[in-house]
Amino acid sequence: VAARAPTRWQHFVDECTTYIELALEPEIQRIMFRDAPAVLGDPAQWPNASACTASMTDHLTRLQEEGVVVADLDPETTARLINGASSQAAQRIANSQDPEATSKKAVAAFKQLLEGLRKQR
Repeated sequence: VAARAPTRWQHFVDECTTYIELALEPEIQRIMFRDAPAVLGDPAQWPNASACTASMTDHLTRLQEEGVVVADLDPETTARLINGASSQAAQRIANSQDPEATSKKAVAAFKQLLEGLRKQR
C-alpha cells in the first residue's frame, strides 16, 4: 500500500495506518496483540521495534529536509511517540467488541495527529 503512495508524506501516513489496520485481522490480533506479549513481554522491547523506529526516524528526517514536517522536532523522539500511538490504537482495535468501528475511529484520530506534524503552508 505505502509503496504506491504519490508522495513521501503519503507513504509515511499509509505505512503507519497500515500497521494499525492490521489489527483487524483475527490471526494478527491473536498472535501480535495477545499471545506474543504474554510470552515475549513488552512489544516496545522486541527486536523489530528498533527497526521500525529507525525506519520511521529516517522518514521523518527526510520529510523535515524536504520542508514537509516541522523542523524543530527531534525525529527519533517523534518516531517513538508515533510508534506508541499506533501500538495503542492497534491494541485497542484488537481487543474491541467492534474492531471495524474502533479501527475507523482510531485511524481517523491517528491521521489527524500526524497532520499536526506538517508545516503550515
